[in-house]
Parts: sequence; structure tokens; C-alpha cells
Amino acid sequence: MAGSEGVSLKDRQRVSSGGKYEAMVGYSRAVRVGNQVFVSGTADLDAGPDVYLQTRKSIEKIGDALAKLGASLADVVRTRVFIRSGADWKDAARAHREAFGDVMPASTMIAVEFLDPAILVEIEADAVLTP
Repeated sequence: MAGSEGVSLKDRQRVSSGGKYEAMVGYSRAVRVGNQVFVSGTADLDAGPDVYLQTRKSIEKIGDALAKLGASLADVVRTRVFIRSGADWKDAARAHREAFGDVMPASTMIAVEFLDPAILVEIEADAVLTP
């Protein structure tokens, strides 16, 4: 089933973060196909138990993955912000606004349960590069 239709594997550029779940689950940190880049859910536990800092660090990781594929945060057209507690939305929103305030991507924020309870926020991003 994998690779039987759609975009050929040879037409994809991938970035790995080296995270322990990538091989276990079977995903890449980011994938570029043509002028589109898709960044998987990105979290950062090194920031400690602080929603604002986890959000900032996650966005920095997203920026690093985008850069490896020829894109930047300025190319982001959509984000999905998953937070552990709805009560933390303002801290996550502040960090998101600081990074994307001029870009203003389409965005969704939703409270969820994470597999790792230390994760307070996880972010996905989609970017489109202009020719």
C-alpha cells in the first residue's frame, strides 16, 4: 500500500530529527514535495514544564527543519497547536504570535492528551514556497 499511489518516494525530500519515535512509528520530522513542506508534530521537553518555553522551542525546531528543506517560518501557511490543557492556551498563543505575528498563518489550537505526560504543547506546520 505505501508508495503505490500519489507522490513518488524519489520526489520527496525528508528531514529526520533523530527522535526515538521516528523509526518506531515510521515518520519524518519534515517532508518536502515540490513547493510544499509538511512538518510533523514537534515538541520540546528540554524547555522544562513551561508551556511558553516549550512552544518557543518547538517553533525553533520547526524553523530548523524548514531551513533544511529550503523554507523558513515566513513560508508557513498553516499551524496546528496541540496543548495539554486548555487553561494554557494564552502562553502557547503568545509564543505563536511572537513567531508568526507577521506571517499570520491559518491556525488551529486544541487541547489533547499526549502519549508522554511531560509534553505540554506540540505543533505541526505546513509551508508553501513561492517559485
